[in-house]
Amino acid sequence: MLFRSEANMEQVNRLIQFPEGSFFLFGPRGTGKSTLLRKQYPNAIWIDLLAPELQRIYLARPERLRELIDGNPGTHDIVIDEIQKVPALLDVIHALIETDKTLRFILTGSSARKLRRESWNLLAGRLSIANMHPFIASEMGEHFVLKVALDMGMVPLICNASNPDQTKRAYAALYLQEEVQAEAMVRDIGAFARFMEGISFSHGGQLNLSQIGRECQVGRKTVEGYMNILYDLLVAFRVPVFKRRAKRHMVSHDKFYFFDTGVFRSLRPAGPLDRLEEIEGAALEGLVAQHLKAWIDYRNGEANLFYWRTKSGSEVDFVVYGENVFIAIEVKRSKNVYSKDIRALKAFHHDYPESKVAILYMGKDSVVINGIHCIPLEKFLKNLNPNSSLI
Repeated sequence: MLFRSEANMEQVNRLIQFPEGSFFLFGPRGTGKSTLLRKQYPNAIWIDLLAPELQRIYLARPERLRELIDGNPGTHDIVIDEIQKVPALLDVIHALIETDKTLRFILTGSSARKLRRESWNLLAGRLSIANMHPFIASEMGEHFVLKVALDMGMVPLICNASNPDQTKRAYAALYLQEEVQAEAMVRDIGAFARFMEGISFSHGGQLNLSQIGRECQVGRKTVEGYMNILYDLLVAFRVPVFKRRAKRHMVSHDKFYFFDTGVFRSLRPAGPLDRLEEIEGAALEGLVAQHLKAWIDYRNGEANLFYWRTKSGSEVDFVVYGENVFIAIEVKRSKNVYSKDIRALKAFHHDYPESKVAILYMGKDSVVINGIHCIPLEKFLKNLNPNSSLI
């Protein structure tokens, strides 16, 4: 079931915890950053840089920020939405933080591309960084339905839309037009559109940039540039290979995921030659990936997400590794667990006896087979909470 009103979305108890001082809040468009901040900081000075008039004012005179704060002496919280639209404000904010320790700045961004310069480096050392993700199942509660999530995804903007399917289809276009084209990130928007469709086939798979370039009829260097745009816009992420204390020959390529399985489904072509189970399998794995990413970030990044694959082909979908967590997770679409399904997990556990290992499957019973936790996938997602352990 999807939300049908703004009130419903605002009632969702988001599990992200904000730092006490000034901080950056990064997250893709539509993940609910502004909605949550307006609820959390109702009396803050608010500057929405998506508003064309305000953007023009601050592009022309970034110092206007100081004048606005001086004109509201009793207000100490300042929210600047989409700070990357006017990077010059970072210099003013840095000076204000230096001179007035009572001020708290909350700077949101859906892209880090324009912030990579000296003032960003200076501020990044003084401001905490928080990352916002789509809804996770435990936040949605009774509204979470696995089948719907696999098709529509969990982006609040889409879940809350009056026509979720239409909004989902338009979401990628929003990035193509408003972000990529408006910011002149690429010269050939047509080639980038072909790339977006082509890269959807790599969702949940190992990245081969040369192959993607051939399929999209662009060079490898161009593909690298396009990939960096996706990462900068926070609409995709990489999962590296787990190689610590490796006892086997490991592959070297990262795996690729879009940040939300609904966005992946909107980009991935489906025709007579496409196997539905292949698309649904990638969607299921991606849904788990985005939940694990959120769990890690909402615990202040105390762990990292990896996958494990040997050159002989033995693979475990995810490895969550940190100071207090070491868990290998395999995702299966089947309703039963067979011996072949746990073979890679057993190999991993043999190499890393310190780890816990689990398989998420579409069955209904939680069982332990040969020391391997077999957990219903929907139950796992609904119970996933940054305030508790993974298993």
